[in-house]
Amino acid sequence: MTQELSGYDVLVVGGGNAALCAALTAREAGASVLLLESAPIAWRGGNSCHTRNLRCMHTAPTDVLTDAYPEEEFYQDMLKVTGGQTNPHLLRHVIRQSETCTPWMRKHGVRFQPSLGGTLHLGRTNAFFLGGGKALVNAYYKSAQRLGVRVEYEVEVIDIVMEGGRVDHLVARRGGQTFNVSARAYVLACGGFESNLEWLEEAWGPVARNFLIRGTRFNQGVLLRKMMERGASIIGDPTQGHMVAIDARAPLYDGGIASRVDCVSLGIVVNREGKRFYDEGEDFWPKRYAIWGRLVAGQPGQIAYSIIDSKAVGRFMPTVYPAVQADTIAELAAKLELPVEQVQKTVDEYNAAVQPGTFDHSVQDDCRTAGLEVEKTHWAQRLDRKPFYGYPLRTGITFTYLGVKVDENARILMEDGSMSDNLFAAGEIMAGNILGKGYAAGFGMTIGTVFGRIAGTGAAHAAA
Repeated sequence: MTQELSGYDVLVVGGGNAALCAALTAREAGASVLLLESAPIAWRGGNSCHTRNLRCMHTAPTDVLTDAYPEEEFYQDMLKVTGGQTNPHLLRHVIRQSETCTPWMRKHGVRFQPSLGGTLHLGRTNAFFLGGGKALVNAYYKSAQRLGVRVEYEVEVIDIVMEGGRVDHLVARRGGQTFNVSARAYVLACGGFESNLEWLEEAWGPVARNFLIRGTRFNQGVLLRKMMERGASIIGDPTQGHMVAIDARAPLYDGGIASRVDCVSLGIVVNREGKRFYDEGEDFWPKRYAIWGRLVAGQPGQIAYSIIDSKAVGRFMPTVYPAVQADTIAELAAKLELPVEQVQKTVDEYNAAVQPGTFDHSVQDDCRTAGLEVEKTHWAQRLDRKPFYGYPLRTGITFTYLGVKVDENARILMEDGSMSDNLFAAGEIMAGNILGKGYAAGFGMTIGTVFGRIAGTGAAHAAA
């Protein structure tokens, strides 16, 4: 086994978007490439299987993107959602490189389509994959096979052995067998630690027991922990990540994008005490949806409830789980097992506070409330048209932001100031360099695609 899997120029650890981009790019540069995916073939692709689009800069309309999305607007959008917790140089680097992504992706079999109906405000900024993330992953694997990239499944890399600042070999396990595997250069693209429930609880405390994992169960953070032990420079807060409000009825793992509930901005959200706790209309949903996971995590029992009326139906992506439905707010509250009188009071006060305005969900309209402790600043409409609908919400974690520090060439930085010349990182394991907090739709795929290509090119050159 050791001899069988050694001797390649570049070894890529991971099987999602960033790993595949690294493997394909390294192969294009002439390197022999081995990719090790810890999941079985049926579950290959990591979190990328659950994606559907990529945020990309473009200076003119394309066949699937409207208008333009220039660098400075993209940059300001990301500064806003991260609250400035980002590396400005790396952020601009990703944004500029994102303009080159879609032509390269097409070359490897990825197809695109116009934005889906109900995907609020994304037609100008995000390129949607025809068939979603699973189709993208399958296209990349097919291209990798055609180019001669070797892929091995159900191989878990459990340790990194370094000598003199270089990686000497990796320790891997398949079935009951542990073995060493070596190459001339290495790319770590194996995700964060969001599926490691013990680590989540270590970071968050007991509330983490009520979190759900939107993505793969295979992102356990094993190599992130090993790199911490090996003296890599670490960036990010273990409690920060891409966290959204998802349907509380979703499974513990792999609920994916279909478990998301996108009607928050069209109604109100209450906690289990029946009280509102945040402005549901603060900004366009693709820029603010990712704050709602943390907001729900801060509520009693880590649960909340999105309530809409019939006017909202058809304005957001359909949900996998049917809404709880009732002809009155009181009946809906009872069905959701919420305090009926308090929910009715909350809705009555909200309805009374709604100001006259012209509703337009495509812009930040003038429909707002006035006089509430927690105002709704846009898209505020009275909840007055039956039937009424409710969705229970839990915190859904997509990926964590704690990761290894890298430079613009995807090289991993060490605590002593040195830099390994044969070790690179891409994707979620280094996303915290750019995402200190917050999120904007499709940007994880942007980071993975850009830095995957950078890491693959760098690894190929390091192996030459």
